Amino acid sequence: MVSRRGWLQGAAALLVVREALAAGKIEKGVYRVRGDARLNGAPAREGMEVKPGDAVTTAVGAEIVFVVNRDAFLLRANSRLEVGSGAANVFRIVTGALLSVYQPGERRTLRAQNATLGIRGTGIYVESGLKRTYVCTCYGEVELVPEHDPAARETVRTTHHDQPRYIMSGGAPQMIVKAPVINHTDLELILLESLVGRRVPFGAAQY
Repeated sequence: MVSRRGWLQGAAALLVVREALAAGKIEKGVYRVRGDARLNGAPAREGMEVKPGDAVTTAVGAEIVFVVNRDAFLLRANSRLEVGSGAANVFRIVTGALLSVYQPGERRTLRAQNATLGIRGTGIYVESGLKRTYVCTCYGEVELVPEHDPAARETVRTTHHDQPRYIMSGGAPQMIVKAPVINHTDLELILLESLVGRRVPFGAAQY
């Protein structure tokens, strides 16, 4: 059961989304900061620009939401993301958890501790760990390539969290295994897409 506080927070977030979409506004840089989040080692502040090549980190209990060009990111606590640069657009989630949405039609690469993810116009949630990496392709298409066995790669196409996966480290009997949907919400995806003037491809009538 959703608490009154939770309902009010959700309603307020949806109002922000509706207003942003109605205005056609595209956010730039840091949108929201909670706790100790840093940009290239300096405390992050709302409105700061985030550029290709930057490093974004969060401490215990922290979270940061930001936009780079037409891609939007929510970096959870105890995480480090190195923002993609150059023609290859390679991002690296060194540790921790990242929810992100990417410009349709543009290729991106997201590297985790034991996997490389080939992305095109996708919403994706990743938890990068030493023993395994969790990947939920929330919608869109992602090629999952295990670092320790690239031949075991799998292309996942989904519309709504249909095929979450664990990508295992070396020595596991199977490199890619089915996983549940964990630790991210549709409301967060709706918010991220709204920051870059887009709608999620599911449940559009709900907001």
